[in-house]
Amino acid sequence: MKQQVLLDLPQGAGASLAFARHETFHPRYGWLKKGFEAAKKDPQIFLREDAPVRLGVGKNMVRSIRYWCEAFKLTEGDRPTDFGHKLLGQWDPYLEDPASLWLLHWHLLRPPCVATAWWVAFNQFRQVEFTAEDLLRALEDYCAQMGKRVATGSLHKDLTCLLRMYGAQSGKAKAGPTEDSLDCPFAELGLIRAEEKGYRFGTGLKVNLPPEVVVAACLQFVAGGPDEELKGGGTVSLSRLLYEVNSPGLVFKLSESALSEAIERVAAPKARWREQKRAEIRLSESAGLIQMSFVGSPEVLAENLLDSYYASSLGA
Repeated sequence: MKQQVLLDLPQGAGASLAFARHETFHPRYGWLKKGFEAAKKDPQIFLREDAPVRLGVGKNMVRSIRYWCEAFKLTEGDRPTDFGHKLLGQWDPYLEDPASLWLLHWHLLRPPCVATAWWVAFNQFRQVEFTAEDLLRALEDYCAQMGKRVATGSLHKDLTCLLRMYGAQSGKAKAGPTEDSLDCPFAELGLIRAEEKGYRFGTGLKVNLPPEVVVAACLQFVAGGPDEELKGGGTVSLSRLLYEVNSPGLVFKLSESALSEAIERVAAPKARWREQKRAEIRLSESAGLIQMSFVGSPEVLAENLLDSYYASSLGA
């Protein structure tokens, strides 16, 4: 019997159908900074005839850089976003901290998402061990459920790009790192590992994923949801943060213990962020239900957390 790898289509999933817009290139070291700075100086840069000369890359790479800047929400309509200004203008201009790669990964999948293959792989595809064929079939099923026909070649290009972007090589799979893995910073997140017979998602605790980033993502997840009563504070169950579509649990491939530990560390008395904010986030249990509670605007709390994290980690 064929294994079911897709869940029922959620309402308001936030995944626009967008395929093969990366020109087969995954985001390389320096590309996002290069594209963001160029767009900041000239929002029309990607449309200029001399863009390849000014950016120092090929014509196809110009289109790829433009796409990735949009996909990671560093730009919108070729103009820098508030997130882009925060991350590359204030927090971590040269993406030196792995936390920044995790934030970019989170924003790539955060609605509205224009990287459909990535959204399906992390949100709807629930196999831990898989082959490229498994993931291709999941994408085909998703497109069919959405009532869209997409060329298999386009889906294959996206899957190849995705697996090269995240697919760190295991010791048995290859003798050494490939040119792709050396040139793509996201491989160091350990989210996907290449094995002898396929691939495996890296689930559970992530040693280079700061708890502040996890909790900030939890708060942004709440802020982007339909629960109006939570916009000024409230409680959200750990199960929602782990298993609901677009949740940090799915996007970061976290276990319950890893998510709980992150929240507890942020809520601890000796947490790194500002002292007066410590009591505003808590992890509690009521009637057997584990919940994260918070007071205040989740978006503001998330930004406070990240401001404090980067001020501490990079000495900003």
